[in-house]
Amino acid sequence: MTTLASSKPTYILSIDFGTQSVRAIIIDEHGNILAKGQQPMPAYQTTSPGFAELTAASYWQALQQACQQLWQVSAIPASALAAMTLTTQRGTMFCLDKDKKPLRPAIIWLDQRQASQLPHLGWRRVLFKVVGAAAIVRRFQTRAPSNWLASNEPAIWQQTAHYVLLSGYLSWRLTGELTDCTAAQVGYLPFNFKRQRWASRFSWKWRALSIQPHQLPRLVAAGEPIGKLCAEAAADLGLPAGLSLLAAGSDKACEVLGCGGLTPDIGCISYGTTATITTVNSRYVEPQRWLPAYPAAHGNAYTSEVMIHRGFWLVSWFKEQFGLQERQAATEQGIEPEQLFDALLKAVPAGSMGLMLQPYWSPGITFPGPEAKGAMIGFSDVHERAHVYRAIIEGLVYALKEGSERLQRRNGQPIQTLRVSGGGAKSVEVLQITANVFNLPVERPHTHETSALGAAISAMVGLGRYPDHPSAIAAMCRLPQRYLPDPVNAAQYQRLYREVYLKMYRQLQPLYNKIRDITGYPT
Repeated sequence: MTTLASSKPTYILSIDFGTQSVRAIIIDEHGNILAKGQQPMPAYQTTSPGFAELTAASYWQALQQACQQLWQVSAIPASALAAMTLTTQRGTMFCLDKDKKPLRPAIIWLDQRQASQLPHLGWRRVLFKVVGAAAIVRRFQTRAPSNWLASNEPAIWQQTAHYVLLSGYLSWRLTGELTDCTAAQVGYLPFNFKRQRWASRFSWKWRALSIQPHQLPRLVAAGEPIGKLCAEAAADLGLPAGLSLLAAGSDKACEVLGCGGLTPDIGCISYGTTATITTVNSRYVEPQRWLPAYPAAHGNAYTSEVMIHRGFWLVSWFKEQFGLQERQAATEQGIEPEQLFDALLKAVPAGSMGLMLQPYWSPGITFPGPEAKGAMIGFSDVHERAHVYRAIIEGLVYALKEGSERLQRRNGQPIQTLRVSGGGAKSVEVLQITANVFNLPVERPHTHETSALGAAISAMVGLGRYPDHPSAIAAMCRLPQRYLPDPVNAAQYQRLYREVYLKMYRQLQPLYNKIRDITGYPT
């Protein structure tokens, strides 16, 4: 283990804003979770079908409540903190006026609205068609909240002096500085992912979006200071004024760092609301042509990522639609219903007795395409609730395996080990299914709070407590649990994956297009 620059304990407060909750966590220089406060986020507002919004006040109130819970259980006083850091969900956008006050509720990343009136691209439109990028660029334009705001709420958009992500808004509330992290810039923004800065004035992205340069915040790299905690925020959160806020990056970028993912031979899986598989490179490697690699939460590195948009959201869907029995039992026992779902997985053999699921509950851009839908095939009279649940988990892992094969082709290097985090990683059965489907060893970090841990790792390096990220990871990230594939189950999964799963989308795609033509959904 690397020796710290100082023998005095170093404590970091990591604020982690997920989709479902916010967590305030104190982490020491050895990666130990010393105390945690957690507050569920209120349900998002749906004013029209597909819309997902939440007021700015809801985020700040949730953060206050998480910190209040933290100080009720923490043996570490706030005065002992060396710094704080912030990691948030990606793609949630705020419109602020000239005084930096919210003009409307935030548009959450789950939002599905689409702009119909788009900025004109001029001659670039022909060029994009020639190089095969027209559909992706149009998707970029239609899904950009800024374009929707400009055409549907022009008065508000004209007053929008500052257009920022959740991380940028919270950084301003915390410090009074309108500054954000380069590793948080994921979404429909004029950002140069390869150079990790705002796009040059010659970039086509300025023509594709309604955003002007003066609306965007100053950017700093992960680990660099954003500012000092202002007096008002300090009083709200029970923290000392003047505490340093260090940049960290998005929740997914920090999860990868918290799992120790620094090289492309390690596949980092996040079983969260959105399921992802990610590899890290020192060079810019797009996971798919025209889709960017994102800034990593450490140094001048990049994450290549494949997303399953409705990942472990499907578990929540199953719980609500079919899990009444587990919900009632969990209430009686004082535990989470997901803890009882492992019994369903154990009750069914590998392969779910022929039941196969394609987890495209949300359409994609190119693969799967905008016409995609979810599908389940292979039903017979032997199938019950448990088979459906296991098929959901297996289908998610199949989709991630397909994504991993694309990443390996792009990286030119095989994945040797998987690191798994997120809420779904709490399940031993899910981890074993993952090992069997991938036929690879699966490692689980010592904490499922890997996003907060990654933010703390970035802060420790930024403070100079460790000389570099490999040293910090060696000291702060432990991998005590390892799951090895079972040869028999792995062989069966390999056949189901190759001979059935990989053919499902190609066979069903024409039918999805017909459904789309007839019903108009998805648009």
